[in-house]
Amino acid sequence: MRVAIVGLGHVGTVAAACLAESGHTVVGVDINTAKIDQLNAGVSPVVEVDLGDLVGCNVDRGRLSATEDLTAAVKGCDVAAVTVGTPSGSDGDVYLDDVVRVVGQIGWALGEADGWRLVVITSTVPPGTVEGDLVPLLEELSGKRAGIDFGVAFSPEFLRHGTAVSDFLSSPKTIVGTADGRAAQAATELYSPFATEVIRTSVPVAEMVKFSDTAWQALKVTFTNEIGRVAAAYGVDSRAVMSILSAETELSMPDNDRDPGFAFGGSRMPKDLRILTHRARKQGTSVPVLEAILESNRAHLDLALDKIAALGARRVTILGLAFTSGTDDVRESAALGLAARLLSEGYEVRIHDEHVDLQQLVGANRNHLLTVLPEIAQHLDDDLHRATEDADVLVVTQSSPTYARVTAQSRPDQTVLDLCGVARPVDEAPNYVGLTW
Repeated sequence: MRVAIVGLGHVGTVAAACLAESGHTVVGVDINTAKIDQLNAGVSPVVEVDLGDLVGCNVDRGRLSATEDLTAAVKGCDVAAVTVGTPSGSDGDVYLDDVVRVVGQIGWALGEADGWRLVVITSTVPPGTVEGDLVPLLEELSGKRAGIDFGVAFSPEFLRHGTAVSDFLSSPKTIVGTADGRAAQAATELYSPFATEVIRTSVPVAEMVKFSDTAWQALKVTFTNEIGRVAAAYGVDSRAVMSILSAETELSMPDNDRDPGFAFGGSRMPKDLRILTHRARKQGTSVPVLEAILESNRAHLDLALDKIAALGARRVTILGLAFTSGTDDVRESAALGLAARLLSEGYEVRIHDEHVDLQQLVGANRNHLLTVLPEIAQHLDDDLHRATEDADVLVVTQSSPTYARVTAQSRPDQTVLDLCGVARPVDEAPNYVGLTW
């Protein structure tokens, strides 16, 4: 394919060299003539491991060149990829002026060009930017229609400085956000030399994945560093701690923990976090991320309450009382906290849990339940039909197979508020509401 890479910064230069290495004919576009002269001389304008050799080799092969003439580059390409930077401004928000300027120029060029072309946005932009701002701009300035006369896709990059070339050539994930089948096919062809699988999704999801991936990487680094500070305060080798933690995958990040759901609870996580942060403070160690976890967890409970209040109903049935399915452990259960809050605000509350039997609860588990909800016997019902028949809202808190059928079994006048995703129907249901989906 003939590819124009608009923006020869770190990402653009790596993309240009790697795409050329795979057999595409690539022209890089930039307003900086020094970068253009360097690349045309076979010298990488940015420093990155293995990038210099790739640039020099592909310039010699005639696969890679550079120009400042964006219009000519777009007219001569099958794919135009936007890789210009999107720094944050003085207020912390994204600075989009350069992207908007470049996309506007591409729009003018599309208007003068014959035939269909794909425009790929790789620059990091907030959700809604491509469809809400960039596509209308392309249509306005080209006089053509997206999805018919040209295609648009958003494809985020996941390159790390120092390993960017190997990251591009063996990407852990390749994502194409588009609603256009032809655009998706062209983007898949573009990336096929590197990606065993191209993940196709909507544009807003792809935009959000980029920010989420960055935040997740930052959170892991910060979490590890905070654990290091606490470990050091106790004279413990933090590298030894984290090497053991990172070697185990089944418990640390199982599939169901990767999906947004309800607040966590149980006898372990809240307790251990409180102890860890308390001890850190006693040692004079700052751990703001760890201290924020429980506050963020409470905010998720508040969100569920706000969702219920917004529905305007007063009769609520909670499906699942224990902190997770398959157990009767209600200690620090978010569902129990939700029930207590609803009752305190005057709601009529029924509760069903297939594993919680008040007569069988013993010890600290029973004591916690009776402390939080002394009148629990008045609200707990072991018959699912009886517990749900008079409810206006059915709140699903557990990923139980029993509750997975709730939406299908509910009446049209009952709203299903799913806090864990288990009751999500395959086809859209008018009475189904997800917590954050």
